[in-house]
Amino acid sequence: MSEGLLELARTVGLEAAAFVKASRPAGRVEVADTKSSPTDVVTQIDRASEELIRARIKSARPDDGFVGEEGADLIGTSGIDWVVDPIDGTVNFVYGIPTYAVSIAARQDGVVVVGYVVNIASGAEWGAIRGAGSWRYEGSERITLAAPAVARVDHALVATGFNYVPEVRTKQAEAMARFLPHIRDIRRTGSAALDLCGLAEGHFDAYVEQGLKEWDLAAGGLVASESGLLLSGLDGVPNERLVMVAHPSIAEEYFALVRACGF
Repeated sequence: MSEGLLELARTVGLEAAAFVKASRPAGRVEVADTKSSPTDVVTQIDRASEELIRARIKSARPDDGFVGEEGADLIGTSGIDWVVDPIDGTVNFVYGIPTYAVSIAARQDGVVVVGYVVNIASGAEWGAIRGAGSWRYEGSERITLAAPAVARVDHALVATGFNYVPEVRTKQAEAMARFLPHIRDIRRTGSAALDLCGLAEGHFDAYVEQGLKEWDLAAGGLVASESGLLLSGLDGVPNERLVMVAHPSIAEEYFALVRACGF
């Protein structure tokens, strides 16, 4: 069944990515609304992309549930729920920075079993099936991903992001000031889904972020874990409070560092 779910996620994801790309005007995109703060933005294209994804999935699988960033959740009866971010990296999308993605995951009885992410601007695609690995797509070919081992935490390049709520961001900045002397450097791309796929590719060595919603983490998190990386939270389960990712070669030391710095 997982292959069928992934095939649907990819088909719908590519259609949504093409829609978003074709709909984006030249220059900056008009902001339609805000969410957690005045800098946490939504566009009409976000909403239209989610409506498209929801309609296609419900047409193919009418008994499934649906959890999206921009609309009301739908309760299903099949045991399958879809967790969707129609544009992950909306601020990048608004400004025309080419790092924003469609992210689609399928959960079975609450466990993510399939993940698909496509960079809308570049067309790069990733997929994963729980227990079967993760890969980058090259046309119809799947290039299996195996995240590289990391020799030392102090040489690690760490992907991260910051909350849009000023009070939370202030605390994150304080933790980051303690953290930075112990690693190589940080990178902040603006899309959690693409960061997690980048970890699987070896573009980064580790990851830390607070405030991720389930649609930010579901698909990219499966791509990362199926490439051999370990995901953790403050008390073991990655969640909105804290997400940490690292290769097993440094995970214990890295996770301890993140906690000690006060994230």
